[in-house]
Amino acid sequence: MFYGEYAHGIDNKGRLILPSRIREVAKAHFVEKFYLTRGLDKCLFMFSEEEWRSVETKFKALPFTRQDSRKFNRLYFSGAIEVAPDKQGRILIPGYLKDFAGIKKDVVIIGVSSRVEIWAKEAWNEFYQANLDSFEETAEKLIESQ
Repeated sequence: MFYGEYAHGIDNKGRLILPSRIREVAKAHFVEKFYLTRGLDKCLFMFSEEEWRSVETKFKALPFTRQDSRKFNRLYFSGAIEVAPDKQGRILIPGYLKDFAGIKKDVVIIGVSSRVEIWAKEAWNEFYQANLDSFEETAEKLIESQ
């Protein structure tokens, strides 16, 4: 559903303008609000409400008697916030999420099919450079294992 890579910036009030393509896709799928939370690899995850409910169901099924499940769910769900773009397509990113992802001003927004990821520009560049060379090797491993 969400695809592409977009460079944007955070304004002085902590708002991020979502790329027009992401807003168009959201509108076409009747998505009026998103759920934003701590992601993996020091980025933020943003889900449509429908996808959020699906992921939430999976994570709630993890056994709370396991310490790693409790830890993950605490950090994941305590960071979650519902956001709705304003008329200009902006969302407010809370300070604790910006701190988690190391976001200061410049960000890269990427569509990863069922979710959107928001990265500090420097962190995305580091991730991209560190992993681009192994892209084909990773693809072979993942596709062969299915």
